[in-house]
Amino acid sequence: MAEDFEVIIVGTGAGGGTLAYTLASTGKRILLLERGDFLTREVENWDPGPVFVDGRYISTDTWYDRDGTPFQPQVHYFVGGATKLYGAALYRLRPQDFGEIRHADGISPAWPLGYEEFEPWYTKAEWLYQVHGVHGKDPTEGRWSRQYPWPPVSHEPRIQAISDALEAGGYHPFPAPCGILLDEAHRPASRCIRCATCDGYPCLVHAKADADIIAVRPLLDMPNVTLLTGAEVVRLETDPSGRTVTGVIVDRGGDGKEETYGGDIVVLAAGATNTAKILLRSASDACPAGLANGSDQVGRNYMFHNSKAVVALGKEPNDTVFQKTLAINDFYLPGDEREWPLGNIQLLGKSNAMAMKGEEPHLTRLAPTLSLEEVAAHAVDFWLTTEDLPKPGNRVTLDSDANVHLAYTDSNDTEAAGLYAEFKRILNHIGMAEHHVLHKNFYMSMNVAIAGVAHQAGTCRFGSDPATSVLDVNCKAHEVDNLYVADTSFFPSIGAVNPALTAMANAIRVGEHIAERLGVTASALAWAPAPRRAQAETAQTSPSAGETS
Repeated sequence: MAEDFEVIIVGTGAGGGTLAYTLASTGKRILLLERGDFLTREVENWDPGPVFVDGRYISTDTWYDRDGTPFQPQVHYFVGGATKLYGAALYRLRPQDFGEIRHADGISPAWPLGYEEFEPWYTKAEWLYQVHGVHGKDPTEGRWSRQYPWPPVSHEPRIQAISDALEAGGYHPFPAPCGILLDEAHRPASRCIRCATCDGYPCLVHAKADADIIAVRPLLDMPNVTLLTGAEVVRLETDPSGRTVTGVIVDRGGDGKEETYGGDIVVLAAGATNTAKILLRSASDACPAGLANGSDQVGRNYMFHNSKAVVALGKEPNDTVFQKTLAINDFYLPGDEREWPLGNIQLLGKSNAMAMKGEEPHLTRLAPTLSLEEVAAHAVDFWLTTEDLPKPGNRVTLDSDANVHLAYTDSNDTEAAGLYAEFKRILNHIGMAEHHVLHKNFYMSMNVAIAGVAHQAGTCRFGSDPATSVLDVNCKAHEVDNLYVADTSFFPSIGAVNPALTAMANAIRVGEHIAERLGVTASALAWAPAPRRAQAETAQTSPSAGETS
């Protein structure tokens, strides 16, 4: 046994990094295990060729689909996890997402706690991650107890014109909530420079509110926090009963030499696929199907959204630099003669010719007289998200060599088609012909849909019934007394917005529970300071409980 700690956290992303931040002020000895390293600052961070065409920052992992066909998953192993390259879109789930929802292809199950119970941690996560936005503009939004810490990122002229046209057409566009360290009122002091290389890129100036910059780096000088990089957790060992984790087995450097670390409490936050992998690899005589898997639910109910990235071309040039500032939830819920919930529409980062290169044959047919540079100059980029369902057959399994096999079948294609149809109707309100639409694939050489795992969730869902869930309401394993999960594995359903903020909020919630278990009250935890220049909370106050926000 190399060393003992009071808490061991596996993974440093939206879940693990945030959990570590929450627990650090307890003074308890905390070990963070990260299989990757710090992402190198280099000019390639902002170069679309290495980022999107070459996949420079994607893991070299090989996974296999349902038929055994190998593919390279678009996963990122760095301190900060997937948040190092995320678009920093930090949305709350809608209140209805916490309840049972009827879909075209089945039922999205209810969570074991409601939106109102979860809301305080959304607020804490928004303030920790310095989110820009304004509560009260989206009619599908739930009650909020505190305004965002920063005002919304302003629209550039082309996007403002689109927003105005949507409002004139009877839609309800709202400012997209975004986690960037931007101070528009004091640009000389702003860490963020409002560049075009944010969504899907690493941030060269460390101005993205990712888990590395916001949650992990502030802890590195604390004497009770230890971070080990290049430390892949391969399995967990338990006592003979299988009820207590006694060792975390780590491969340092990939050379097969293993180290063992002990922790009073162990938290998995390695991502929905790899958390399931660790549990399945931890099978023993006491747990033959895998650790915490008496329900046979570990690895099942995998979700990653039914999504579509789309480029729309207009006659007007789009010289927007930072484009990811607008969203629409008009079709998120059933209504207005829509039988099903369709999902969310939001803007993406701005296209450029290099990132579009893999789409050149389609673009030539769409706009035969335009070069890639001209197409990019007229493009507006959208992301359409429809909820997919937690199906038991959509699952992570391992072969005899511990390789990941990911079986997945789409769901709610009818709803996704409905959202796309609504999107094309929207184009008529913003001056873009609906036939000038291009399906977009960011990773040009990696066109396997299942490889897009950025929104992966659901392989260790939480619930009140140990027969149908892996975790209890506090995200502790039903069958293991000192094991928790704090990444998106816990989701029983995924909604139709980006999952990062929910993962962050839940990590704070779980962290406060663990702190109480360790004898430290949640109220005693040091918390995130207010931003230096936050928007005035008097600008808008939350409705009281029972009112519509």
